Amino acid sequence: MFERRKAIPVEEAIERIMQFAKEGEVERVPILQSHHRYLAETLVATHDVPAFDRSPLDGFAIRAEDTLEASSEHPVELKVTETVGAGHLASRPIAKGEAIRIMTGALIPEGCDAVVMFELAKEVEHHGEAYIQVKRQFKSGDSISFQGEDTKKGTVLIEKGRIIDPGIMALLATFGYAEVSVFRKPKVGIYATGTELLEVEEALQPGKIRNSNAYMVAAQVERVGGEPIYYGKLPDQLDTCYTAITKAFDEVDILITTGGVSVGDFDLLPEIYKKMEAEVLFNKVAMRPGSVTTVAQKNGKILYGLSGNPSACYVGFELFARPVIRTMCGSTRPYLCCEKAILGYDNSKPNPFTRFVRSYTWIEDGVLHVGSTGLDKSGAVVSLGETNSLLILPGGTRGFQKGEQVNVLLFHDKGCERLWT
Repeated sequence: MFERRKAIPVEEAIERIMQFAKEGEVERVPILQSHHRYLAETLVATHDVPAFDRSPLDGFAIRAEDTLEASSEHPVELKVTETVGAGHLASRPIAKGEAIRIMTGALIPEGCDAVVMFELAKEVEHHGEAYIQVKRQFKSGDSISFQGEDTKKGTVLIEKGRIIDPGIMALLATFGYAEVSVFRKPKVGIYATGTELLEVEEALQPGKIRNSNAYMVAAQVERVGGEPIYYGKLPDQLDTCYTAITKAFDEVDILITTGGVSVGDFDLLPEIYKKMEAEVLFNKVAMRPGSVTTVAQKNGKILYGLSGNPSACYVGFELFARPVIRTMCGSTRPYLCCEKAILGYDNSKPNPFTRFVRSYTWIEDGVLHVGSTGLDKSGAVVSLGETNSLLILPGGTRGFQKGEQVNVLLFHDKGCERLWT
C-alpha cells in the first residue's frame, strides 16, 4: 500500500526546519584562511584612517601662505629642499619660501599645509639648486588627506555575521587583524542512494546513470559556507543503508541523502528515519520540482532526504538546506534574495503548485530579466549548467507571458534576512 502524504506549503516547510537552525561554534583563523567565512565578531577600526595627514598625490608640499601673491603674471618661486617618499619622513620642518617634493602616501612634513600636484608646478634651476614656480594661490588643506577622514578609531566597520569577501579582507589587513574570529564550517555529510548509480569514472551501463547529485550537492554546500563530506553511494538495501547513514549521522552536523524518498518499493529513507527514531518534519511539499523532499531531525540535528532527480535535488537544497547551513555559519542573511524581473519568454504551463524553475537572469538597460535555461523537468541535468536563479511561479496560476513581471530567487552571497513571502 502506498503511503499517503500531506503536502505543506514551501514557507511552512522552511519555518519548520529553521526552528533547528542555530549558530555554530567559533574559531580563530589566520587572515589568509578567512576568505568566504562568516565573521563571529564585529570588526572595529583599531586606529584612524588615514593614520596621519598624508599626500594623496605626487607633488610638492608647501606652506599655502607662501602662494598668496602668486599669479600667472607673477609666479612665486619656492626652493625644493628634499624629496620624501611613502614610508619616509622629512629631515626637518619646512621654512618660509620652501617646498618639499612629496610622493603619494607620504606623511605631510611639519609646517606644510597644502600640496601642489606636479602638473601645477614648473620646475626650474638656479645656480644648481631646484625651485618650482607656482602661478596660482593655494589654500590650507588643498590636496591633503587628513588623519581620520576615512574612519576614526573605534568605528564599527562590519557587523558580526557578514561573509568575508575581498573588500573585508582589505579591512582585516588594514586594521591589523592577523587572526579573526569566524564561525566554524558545519560538516555536511552526503550520501547518494540508488543501485542504479555509477561513479563518475565508471562506463555507462544499460539501466544505470552516473551519480551527479552528490557532486552537485557538495558544490552547493561549499558555495554556502559548509564543509562537504562525501561518503559515497548506497545500494537499495535497507540494512546497508541504515548502518551507513546512522554512522555518518554521528560524525557530521547535517546529513544529506539524495534519492530514496519517494513512495516506490525501493525508496528506503522513510523506513530508515523511522528505525532511527527521528522526527519527520515533513515528507511532502506543495511545490515542483522536489515535492517528495523529506526532512527529519533527531536531537536537534537535521537529516535531509532530497529527491534523486537532479533538478529537484538542486532546488530542494537551495530552499531547505541553504538557510540552515548559512545560519550555522553565522550568516544573518541566510535566505536566497528575491528580486523582481521581466520574463523573457512565454511560460504557459499552469501551476497547481508553486513551481521553482531553473533560470538565467541578466541585466539589460538597468532592468533585471529572466530567461529559460532549457528543459523544465525534475530529472533534467543540462539546464543546471546555466542556472543562476530560480523563477517563482506561484501555485494556482495559469501561466505567464513574455514581458510580465515575476519574482526570482538569486544565487549570490549577499542573501536576505527573510523569506520572499
